Amino acid sequence: MKNPKPAPMAPTLIDRAIAVVAPRAAAKRLVARQAFANLAARAYDGAAMGRRTDGWRTAGTSADTEIAGAGAILRNRMRDLVRNNPHAAKAVAVWVNNIVGDGFTPYANTGDPELNKRIDNLWADWSAQCDADGRGDFHALTTLAVREMVESGEVLTRRRRRSASAGLPVPMQIQMLEIDHLDESRIEANRGDGGRTVRGIEYDRLGRRTSYWLFPDHPGDIGVALSINRSSVRVPAEQIIHLYRRDRVQQRGVPWGSPVIRGLRDLDDWTNAELVRKKTEACLVGIVTGADDGEQGIAPSVTDSDGRVIEQFEPGLIAYARGAKSIDFNQPAPVSGMSEWLRTQLHIIAAGWCVPYELLTGDLSQVNYTSYRAGLIEFRRMASAIQWQIVIPIFCQPIWDWFIEAAWAAGLLPEPQAACEWQPAGFEAVDPQKDAVADLMEIRMGTKTLRQAIAQRGWNPDAILEEIARTNGDLDRLNITLDSDPRKVTQQGLMQKAIGGEKVED
Repeated sequence: MKNPKPAPMAPTLIDRAIAVVAPRAAAKRLVARQAFANLAARAYDGAAMGRRTDGWRTAGTSADTEIAGAGAILRNRMRDLVRNNPHAAKAVAVWVNNIVGDGFTPYANTGDPELNKRIDNLWADWSAQCDADGRGDFHALTTLAVREMVESGEVLTRRRRRSASAGLPVPMQIQMLEIDHLDESRIEANRGDGGRTVRGIEYDRLGRRTSYWLFPDHPGDIGVALSINRSSVRVPAEQIIHLYRRDRVQQRGVPWGSPVIRGLRDLDDWTNAELVRKKTEACLVGIVTGADDGEQGIAPSVTDSDGRVIEQFEPGLIAYARGAKSIDFNQPAPVSGMSEWLRTQLHIIAAGWCVPYELLTGDLSQVNYTSYRAGLIEFRRMASAIQWQIVIPIFCQPIWDWFIEAAWAAGLLPEPQAACEWQPAGFEAVDPQKDAVADLMEIRMGTKTLRQAIAQRGWNPDAILEEIARTNGDLDRLNITLDSDPRKVTQQGLMQKAIGGEKVED
């Protein structure tokens, strides 16, 4: 609702005094004051003061100040929800599956085909053994890093140099560290070099990160509290990757589901209360009453071995009252609108997570092909933006640079740098036939190349085209004609005509 237009302004005592000696000046002053009042009335409604905004307290603090006060609480609460709340767990899984999928694959792009193949083969060997904990390959580490970013808000990745005797294809591995390893108690406003230390991260005088203060052991390892090292060590920033999403100009991240943490908790409480109510109604089946129920009361006839009355309700329980003469059966009260209310709450939670309601809940009863595909397009656009703006430049590319540098230092490559192209896994088509026809039309129209169509499927165009060439060569050598070979067979199954107008012989 817009602010009401202010009423005509009445002259003040000063206006009247000026009007005695200078009526025209007094009129101009009154008009100017009225114009100013009208300008204020046209300001933002969200900034208006009044009953509707009473109690709305807003602070002008920086993002880092807000994260410093709430970051640890948000992180711990979100982890608890992901452990125990199915909707929080599914939201995290949806984001990770759509951002990472089968993983990110780099392809060397040095301009030398032989060197490219050499680097790609070396990467394939190293990436299978790159985990310092020995629990997975590079794709598994990428999945873990993105999961930590979504669930906890941020994650650290540390480069670990290895000796040549370790037997690795490249003497380097990657170690994943939860953000809890960061020593946030390290704060130094003014160092001698003009830099500062803020919550465990050192900056130089230009604001560039120079190092991180990290605990060697996780400070939450309660089970081995006597053996963990609680003294943080300084690690140069070039050895660390700090992955998080920036929603403002900020140095730390927060869980992606922070806007609906309270909503998820309230939904849990409501569903638990509703479940207890249903269980309670199901426990007490009938009450055998007497002539004066108010005086006699309910006295279950079941006792334990010591003669004590059992007071806990159990399914199928029939309670007896003293002097019982009749029996009344329990009538559970029906509750209407539960599914609609639950669906509304889940829509709110899905909006807070920025994921489609159908992916969060698996409920496809309210959508058709067109609406479902439209929702997926928007969500996948967000996932693609995160792939290319966050995960690839901040996480994947630095690891590739570490890999190339380590391979060069070990004498395996001629240069300490090598360009590459990253290829995320392609999204599954909602209707593969329609998407394939659309790709074919765009390629024939010239609005998309064959290489682009292959890349969008998550494959390396060079590898696919080489494979097609090898397959076609084998078919020609063996004199085999397949219905799927567009060189010889049309889409309708007819033999293609030769350039000179003659049909190709069978």
